[in-house]
Amino acid sequence: MKRINLALQGGGAHGAFTWGVLDRILDEEDIEIAGITGTSAGALNGAALKSGLLAGGRAGAKENLAWLWQQVGAVGDMRMAHWIYGLAGPGTEIFSRVMANPLSYSMMDTASRLVSPYYYGPFYRHPLARVVDQFDFGRVCDQQGPRLFVCATNVRTGKPRIFTRDEITTDAILASACLPTVFQAVEIEDPKTGRNEVYWDGGYTGNPSLFPLFDPELPDDIVIVNINPMERDSVPVTPQDIHNRINEVSFNSPLLRDLRAIAFVKRLLADGRIERGTMKDTLIHMIADDDLMQKLDASSKLMPNPVLLRSMRDAGHAAADRFLTEHKGALNHSSSVDIVQMFS
Repeated sequence: MKRINLALQGGGAHGAFTWGVLDRILDEEDIEIAGITGTSAGALNGAALKSGLLAGGRAGAKENLAWLWQQVGAVGDMRMAHWIYGLAGPGTEIFSRVMANPLSYSMMDTASRLVSPYYYGPFYRHPLARVVDQFDFGRVCDQQGPRLFVCATNVRTGKPRIFTRDEITTDAILASACLPTVFQAVEIEDPKTGRNEVYWDGGYTGNPSLFPLFDPELPDDIVIVNINPMERDSVPVTPQDIHNRINEVSFNSPLLRDLRAIAFVKRLLADGRIERGTMKDTLIHMIADDDLMQKLDASSKLMPNPVLLRSMRDAGHAAADRFLTEHKGALNHSSSVDIVQMFS
């Protein structure tokens, strides 16, 4: 049995890519998921995966993930403007061209700058609340099954907060998915300080946070499902391309920070400057489809149209299949990503 941890990035509607990845991994009877860290859409995927596993095994997890994204695709809220997708119809490339249109971009960008989520007053409700409220939190927080970690950003301190076990609630998951220009900050009591703190999207401080997976009880392997492109060859020059790349760099920075720390430890271990066993020699793997993600504008993350979600799911399934074909043998033996070279 190969034991792994999953690290699930956030990315709004693009998180349906992770749905496809998880669906394919669940086909592998000899892979056990021991730990999950997730942010934003990754937190939703992680919670659905864990509760489904405990309710009905691998088949239950597949069913629960499909249910989750069916529910997300049915959210009718102008803040999650999948209605614009109707201008393009099916197909990620057509969709991308519509969203790259200066008029489409300027309308959405102007709205985000002029309309605060606090203008809703007492009528405000997070559009995903009705979906997350339906999670079986008895299973999400259960001691059995994979250990689940959810990251959100403390607005006051700018530090990440990791929710786990019975700390994971509807509010914790909504906080992890709280883009501040779109949704109101989520207020949650901090048991360490005894005060109520407010939280924004966890992607600002951990997308996803890897350090909870350094627990010695968890396996060495971390499989990162990456839905934000790490690199782009072209220089962004249009307003929408610049905004899009800023979004990608911002939400990849916490992950790169964690990977750099792992690379540093690996160099110390390789040079014999620290004794093996004193620090974890983490094995890193990545599942991604940068070619696909580079075709999509950042604004599409807020447009969970069912056709787009299904396309993303299929792409994730195919990416996981490629990873398993090429790298399954490396699990529990070696990294399939050379992160020392990545930062050399």
